[in-house]
Amino acid sequence: METLMNKMEGIVPVLSEDSYEKLKSIMYTRNMEKGSYLFRESDAADKLFFIIQGRVRTTKTSDSGRVFTMYLHQQGDLVGQMDPFQDSVHNFSAEVTENSRIGVIQRKDLEVLLWQHSDLALEFMKWMGLMHRMTQTKFRDLMMFGKTGALCSLLIRLGNSYGTEKDGRIHIGLKMNNTEMADMIGATRESVNRMLGDLKKDQVIENNDGYVIINDINYLRDICHCENCPKAICRM
Repeated sequence: METLMNKMEGIVPVLSEDSYEKLKSIMYTRNMEKGSYLFRESDAADKLFFIIQGRVRTTKTSDSGRVFTMYLHQQGDLVGQMDPFQDSVHNFSAEVTENSRIGVIQRKDLEVLLWQHSDLALEFMKWMGLMHRMTQTKFRDLMMFGKTGALCSLLIRLGNSYGTEKDGRIHIGLKMNNTEMADMIGATRESVNRMLGDLKKDQVIENNDGYVIINDINYLRDICHCENCPKAICRM
């Protein structure tokens, strides 16, 4: 509990300790293997999934078969379609990207808690608002500042979510190839290769054994017109 409450990720920092214990009381846990799915597009959205340990990515598949990565979820995140008090289906798929332990919350059980505890309902609404703002900022980056701006924003978000600052540089502790980056900004692998090459040439970033190091975060912020959003929003 203490470890999760200290992580500045997901729903956990939004909840009071009492509210977290209430949410925890209606979870049952499952161990999920890498490559399995919590849900797929069009599955009934009757459960939420809390990441106790591991990582999950949510994706959207286009009519042409192109897979677009929407989020990279990690410990402390709550994953699923957020439509309490009404039936719906998932608009995205959620793939487990490393062996994980997941807390499963039935929507009907969550609804009872929200009816019974107004403090939990308010905190849950606050978290939904943060998720909505995070989605808005991602689409803003994609639509307003071109592929280069979207890539710079992606690097900043990766640094906020997985980075460690050393000697004024940010070491991103998550390996990610250029194809995976392309899937996150709706670009081709070739264009991401070119843009990363330009950033390396300008010594804005460098690559060390597959890990990206950001040398000049302000350069990236200028390109994507960074609005200095809090890290709770500017994340993967």
